Amino acid sequence: HTQKVFSVCISPLEDGRGGFHGVVIVIRDMTPQDKSHTDQRTSFHRMIGASAAMQTVYTMIENVGKVDSAVLITGESGTGKELATEALHLESHRKNRPLVKVDCTAIPENLLESELFGHKKGSFTGADQDRMGRILQADGGTLFLDEIGDISSMMQLRLLRFLQEKTFYPVGRDTPIQVDVRVIAATNVNLREKVQQGKFREDLYYRLRVIDIILPSLRERTGDV
Repeated sequence: HTQKVFSVCISPLEDGRGGFHGVVIVIRDMTPQDKSHTDQRTSFHRMIGASAAMQTVYTMIENVGKVDSAVLITGESGTGKELATEALHLESHRKNRPLVKVDCTAIPENLLESELFGHKKGSFTGADQDRMGRILQADGGTLFLDEIGDISSMMQLRLLRFLQEKTFYPVGRDTPIQVDVRVIAATNVNLREKVQQGKFREDLYYRLRVIDIILPSLRERTGDV
């Protein structure tokens, strides 16, 4: 008899008020692949590669894409985190709605809050008109936060509140806006280490990592190179 090896990850779905909606259970088949198997996929959406490591990633994205939960994608630079996000979006029921991408390191810290949450005219110097933030642009679709590990403690708190309540306040506005957005975050740093060092909020880490997808390094898929 062939032995099967499975990995089971169970994450609670909280409602932000101390209660629970249920749980997300992700079961991965970790059984070593038969090298003689020939019908492996060589690509998946815009991702390429036929290695066993990539077959696992493709299957994971296929299954997770249909689950409307936050996803944290980790992997070294160049492993395809943005492509994995696009594939997740296309595998979801939100595929006909916007996919809005935000590179958290490309936007100056003092502008990131306004970029994400928007602002009201006159709320600060230079705010000469109302601005719709990226979160509102993504309403009904997917919001991709790239390099999430480098945001400030203030932005971590604002994002945590948004993920808990599904509402946010644009800068300078005192009434909340409610949106329906799926959040996918990505990082090339070890967020768990940052949590242990006190540089990243533990509660935000678990909010973002309801489901995690780990992209293999190119060293693990030399055949694909």
